[in-house]
Amino acid sequence: MKKIDKTVLRETKFVAIWVIIFSALMQAVFLIINKWDYTVLLGNLLSGFCGVVSFFVLGLTIIKAISSGDTAYAKKLMRASQALRTLFMLAVCLAGALAPCFNIWATVIPVMFPRLSLLIRSFTVKRMGPFDTPTTDTAPVTEVTEAEPAEDEKEVNGVE
Repeated sequence: MKKIDKTVLRETKFVAIWVIIFSALMQAVFLIINKWDYTVLLGNLLSGFCGVVSFFVLGLTIIKAISSGDTAYAKKLMRASQALRTLFMLAVCLAGALAPCFNIWATVIPVMFPRLSLLIRSFTVKRMGPFDTPTTDTAPVTEVTEAEPAEDEKEVNGVE
């Protein structure tokens, strides 16, 4: 069996932690509005777990698509993966709606938790701006000099 990429594991762990946090918050809301029972917990566990599994499969698919080197194959693979994962989550929501042991709202709401965690991730990852590009010049600066003022600055400052 192939070793799972560390990035996939790290990002899946991040998503799983946030799904747990959002799930706890949802459980608290159900308690506050006095609608909590065991079906809320079961629905939350079902769709929260399936959402994390879906994200993990997405990560594995991305690694496989990138490593293939074939752009057309990668696009087909990603489209097929998206369709299958969407059907999987739809089946989870249907199971939550049809089975009496799951609260329908507690099954449907956690489907959004992985996306919310990715939104949080987008704010926590340091992005490089256009002026943050790494330089190849690593020579230390030995002398600091003051720049000569431009011609128009000389006239404004009264320097000739």
